[in-house]
Amino acid sequence: MKVLDSVRVLEIGGIGPGPFCAMHLADLGADVISIVRPEAEPAAASAASALSRGKRSVFADLKSPEGRDLVLALVRDADALIEGMRPGAMERLGLGPEACQALNPHLVYGRMTGWGQDGPLAQAAGHDNNYAAVSGALWGCAPAGARPVSPFATLGDIGGGAMYLMTGLLAGIVQARATGRGTVVDAAIVDGAAHMLNLMLHARQRGLVADERGHSIHDSAPFYETYACADGGFITVGAIEPQFHALLLDRLGLAGLRGARSCRRCSPPGPARTGSNCWRAAMPVSAPCSALWKQPATRTCRRAASTCSPKAAPCRPAPRRALTARPMRRALRMPQAPTPPACGRR
Repeated sequence: MKVLDSVRVLEIGGIGPGPFCAMHLADLGADVISIVRPEAEPAAASAASALSRGKRSVFADLKSPEGRDLVLALVRDADALIEGMRPGAMERLGLGPEACQALNPHLVYGRMTGWGQDGPLAQAAGHDNNYAAVSGALWGCAPAGARPVSPFATLGDIGGGAMYLMTGLLAGIVQARATGRGTVVDAAIVDGAAHMLNLMLHARQRGLVADERGHSIHDSAPFYETYACADGGFITVGAIEPQFHALLLDRLGLAGLRGARSCRRCSPPGPARTGSNCWRAAMPVSAPCSALWKQPATRTCRRAASTCSPKAAPCRPAPRRALTARPMRRALRMPQAPTPPACGRR
């Protein structure tokens, strides 16, 4: 039994964060029925799509009376609905929140858009990188002097969109089961991406993030960095806490640099660049790196295993049992998602 076995979700098929959210709910046990529209892209409609995992599907033309009636019939038994059309589109189809909740008062109606249901950009087109840029979340995605590059579909669509939509849906379902009243979840990617910055703002209060790029712990500290290795791969080093920083230096044979780790150890609290400057002043950056980074990534990680990780491509798991042994990774080993069963009650 999974945690959401008692939850039924109706997904109006789309692209990006909505289907990802529905897939994630299915992973948690929800019974997800996906409405595939005739105009859907073949890849998105395919049962082999990674985002189709765990879902059942039916085809329906929402512009036809028959398609509309089919959706409304499924709405009657659903706990939640997910749609990602432009604001007002579902209302024009006769499938907006008012029409659906008239049939099912406890329905949680989830709306996934980039800019929200109202506001000056509500009807504007956009993509993941646009939402991340406007929210401010793209600011830290490049070293000083370089153009920011968005981690495709992750920062906006998934982080700021799908995960916030899922949080709103689950909160709404809890409320509906307690009160019998559903709600409408207006999930905007730009809002979620901006909300995610609170942790960075907390780091700024601690002096770890500066207002200029190239002067924060994530883009200037040699102990929190990505390095190229001799085999063409990369490794990430993350040793912020004193005990991990000391361990890294010991493993690298650089114990003499223990005093030069961060602004908290070198000077009164201030911009994080102080600590980085102390490290670099104590020894040129090339010196502590040259002997280590001119090795294959896997050998480097064996020498400093507690704070280093090889950089893996999305299609190739990192060479660590700690990752490959996880249940989710085992579930993703299948070459393609299974064909969804025919629509009907479980």
